[in-house]
Amino acid sequence: NLNYYRCDNCSLWNYDLDCGLDQTQYTETYTSPSVTGFGPNVHQSWSWSYVSKRLKEPGSVLDVGCGNAGLLYLARNDGWQVRGLELSAAASKAVKEDTGIDVAVADFLTYEGDDAGTYDLVVLRHVLEHLPDSILAMERIRRLLKPNGHALLEFPNTASATYLGKRFKKNRGLKNKKFSKDWRPGHCNEFCRKAFVFLLEKTQLELVDWHTYSSKPATNFLYRLAPIGSQARAFVRKRN
Repeated sequence: NLNYYRCDNCSLWNYDLDCGLDQTQYTETYTSPSVTGFGPNVHQSWSWSYVSKRLKEPGSVLDVGCGNAGLLYLARNDGWQVRGLELSAAASKAVKEDTGIDVAVADFLTYEGDDAGTYDLVVLRHVLEHLPDSILAMERIRRLLKPNGHALLEFPNTASATYLGKRFKKNRGLKNKKFSKDWRPGHCNEFCRKAFVFLLEKTQLELVDWHTYSSKPATNFLYRLAPIGSQARAFVRKRN
C-alpha cells in the first residue's frame, strides 16, 4: 500500500512515509576495500575513476555514507586527504581498524562539524534518495565545500528505461510486486535530471556534468547517447 507522489512542476518522486522508514535493510557485512572483485568495491572504483579524470590535483574529500570507505581508500592512494561520514558506528570502527581512515559517526542532516568550507570534493553515492530533506542535504554540501568545490552524487534515475517499463506494467496490472507486512521503504525522494536541476537552482549549486549508467559496463556507452540508464551520476560545483 505504499504511495508515492510526482511533482507536476519538477517531476520529483516523493514517497509517502506514513508507514515508516527502514534504512537497516541496506546494512552490509564489512568487506575490506582492498578485496578485488567485490561488487561495491568495483562500483566505487568506477566512481573514483570518473572523479580523477576531472579533478587532476589531489585535495580533500568527504564521503557521506561511505560504507567500507572503498572510494576513500582509492582517493588516499592518489594522494588525497580523506574523511568519511557514516550512520553506523560498527562500520566506522571496522574501517578505522582495517584502513586507518577517519570515519565520523553522524546523521548528515544534523551534522555540525567544524569542517565547513574545507573540502574540494563531497561525495554522496546512493545517499541523497534516503534523506527526507533534499534541500537541507544540498545546503549542507554547499556549506562543506571550498569556493569552486565540487560534489559527486549518484542515485536512481526515475527517467530510466527500467523505471518506465515497471510503471507501464504496474499501471496495467501486469506486475504487482508483493511485500511482507513488516517491510518499510528506505527511499524518501527519487530524481530525474529535471528534478535534480530544480534542486540545484534552489541551493545555489550548478550542474557540471550529468550522465546515466548501469551495473553492466557493456551497455553504458549507449547511455551516454540516450540518458535512460537506471542510475544517474551528477557532478556539481559550488557557486560563489
